[in-house]
Amino acid sequence: MNYRKDRKGNDISILGFGCMRFTKKGNAIDIDKAEQEILAAYKAGVNYYDTAYIYTGSEACIGEIFERNGMRDKIKIATKLPQYLVNNPAALDKYFDEQKKRLRTDYIDYYLMHMLTDLKAWENLKKNGIEEWIEKKKASGEIRNIGFSFHGNTDMFLQILEAYDWDFCQIQYNYLDEVSQAGVDGLKAAAAKGIPVIIMEPLRGGKLVSMLPEKAKELVAADPKKRSAAELAFRWLWNQSEVTCVLSGMNSVEMVEENCRVASEVEAGEFEQADFDLIDGIKSAIREKIKVGCTGCGYCMPCPKGVDIPGTFYYYNEMYTEAKTSARFNYAQNVGIRKEPSFASQCIECGKCEQHCPQHLEIRKELKKADKALRPLPYKIGINVARKFILK
Repeated sequence: MNYRKDRKGNDISILGFGCMRFTKKGNAIDIDKAEQEILAAYKAGVNYYDTAYIYTGSEACIGEIFERNGMRDKIKIATKLPQYLVNNPAALDKYFDEQKKRLRTDYIDYYLMHMLTDLKAWENLKKNGIEEWIEKKKASGEIRNIGFSFHGNTDMFLQILEAYDWDFCQIQYNYLDEVSQAGVDGLKAAAAKGIPVIIMEPLRGGKLVSMLPEKAKELVAADPKKRSAAELAFRWLWNQSEVTCVLSGMNSVEMVEENCRVASEVEAGEFEQADFDLIDGIKSAIREKIKVGCTGCGYCMPCPKGVDIPGTFYYYNEMYTEAKTSARFNYAQNVGIRKEPSFASQCIECGKCEQHCPQHLEIRKELKKADKALRPLPYKIGINVARKFILK
């Protein structure tokens, strides 16, 4: 297993275990199966295990596994504060104490503000005393490192990055998200500040393996180095020295062993031009199915009415390159529940965006189509309910 360093010089395995998608047995996690997978990862050198308060059953599951195998002091636990549920200072201790109990531990190695989408979410936490609370927990040793997980656009990520002296951060990043979400600019900005970056969704929830178009599958099959689609995606990430750890939701021992094999072989900077060309070919094959030729460059921004134009087109395209249901869900999560609304329906057709678009897209026309596709009535209702609940 290869390792990279956190801000304090501690080793983090470049492969982390994402504990959100354990196999279920009925309505509960199959803890015996999860234990086999976690022990296989542990024996192969994986020391970073990521969970969250809202991952049903996950914290309790890994807490029990770590305790009964005497692993706690040999691994690193990352879990997340459900910041969207925090409405008063007392809630901070309420959730944290519950998480420690579930995890059967008296300290958390890496604690994240879960799913920050804009700066206002952090400002709300500050009003509830989060900075003083973090200082207290760090002083007591109950929290070793503080960070945040992010869903949103690059500009907002950069603002949050500067809002506090973070120890680490977690972003969605893969070869299709290179210029969306926090993107490569966010990755490099964090690394420039010496902030380790944990990667989530390296395979887009498995879609960069299971939902590749036929042309992309053919390119993978023809790879002279005989790498799988998953291995290519992981190696593309680990090729970048700014990437500290890549999370994988491994749900079989075979998957654990294969990912650990790659993580023990890979080196930053190993990609040759042919490897980049192969990834570009796969991306092109995926993008042949897109609806709008938006590259996510952001020249159309900022919209005077707050519309997230690149984000809207990104998820609109995802409906046709991956799956409509997941694209609508991702849009609802990453765009729909921001503090400041950024829906395409806010467009007043001023046309300023089209004046700056390098692709000469008919943005006003395509925004209407995208909004209709991304927010059919049931999703509009769901987003409105979620906004009232999370942003109250």
